[in-house]
Amino acid sequence: MSVVRDKTNSRISALKSLLCVGLDSDTEKIPKIFFQYKNPVLEFNCSVIRATSDFAVAYKLNTAFYEARGIEGLQDMEKTLRHIPDTVMTIADAKRADIGNTSRMYAQAFFEHWPFDAVTVAPYMGFDSLEPFFAYEDKLVFVLGLTSNKGSEDFEEQTMQNGQPLYRSVLAKVASWSRNGNGGVVIGATKSTLLGEIRREVPGLFLLIPGVGAQGGSLEDAVNLGVDSNRQSAVINVSRSLIYPPGSFADIDDYEKTVAREASKIHDDMKRVL
Repeated sequence: MSVVRDKTNSRISALKSLLCVGLDSDTEKIPKIFFQYKNPVLEFNCSVIRATSDFAVAYKLNTAFYEARGIEGLQDMEKTLRHIPDTVMTIADAKRADIGNTSRMYAQAFFEHWPFDAVTVAPYMGFDSLEPFFAYEDKLVFVLGLTSNKGSEDFEEQTMQNGQPLYRSVLAKVASWSRNGNGGVVIGATKSTLLGEIRREVPGLFLLIPGVGAQGGSLEDAVNLGVDSNRQSAVINVSRSLIYPPGSFADIDDYEKTVAREASKIHDDMKRVL
């Protein structure tokens, strides 16, 4: 089984947590107290990690928030990775895929240059565009399946000639592409009426479940319906509602205590279901 999958499942079992903290670090949203530092985003990320590391089984870095800031942003992303404990899964939310040679470079970038444990990819171009990612058998590859956004109706939920929605074809393909248990899919928590059915359909895949919190998905449903038969193999991403709490903060310690309280509450809610 994939080293990353085993590592993450071990932490899930030990903590009774599925919490994935989304480091969608937006300079327009991070508290003003961090701007006293030369690298406010890096300091912010480190602060979030300190506040949540007792509860988190994964951290997801949405690469757009770093790429938009050019070299400085990419350096912050790289340095952030060094501050995440080795026992916690790191996910590059990059949504990449292209012709084989290009995807090989993308896979090398996110699995070697930046040593992420997992990456998100798009399935539209088919297997040859994703094979370079699945070739890393000890990592995890999260393929977009049924996402939280309204636009999922445009393609993912369209009915094919066989009478099934397109996303079901994606699920079946990913299950067949998975090597050493390194296959995963992204399923939005806002689709909770379908989550249990999807889990039964692909019991061997690892699920990344965004959409809890600011997007309104049910945490209880995401936990209860997303896990496999061992109550593992799923992580639930929480970003904005956790890392951008309302109010002002006297200092960084005050901010970290606020975030830690919210992370602890989310963790307690997960434990009750797990």
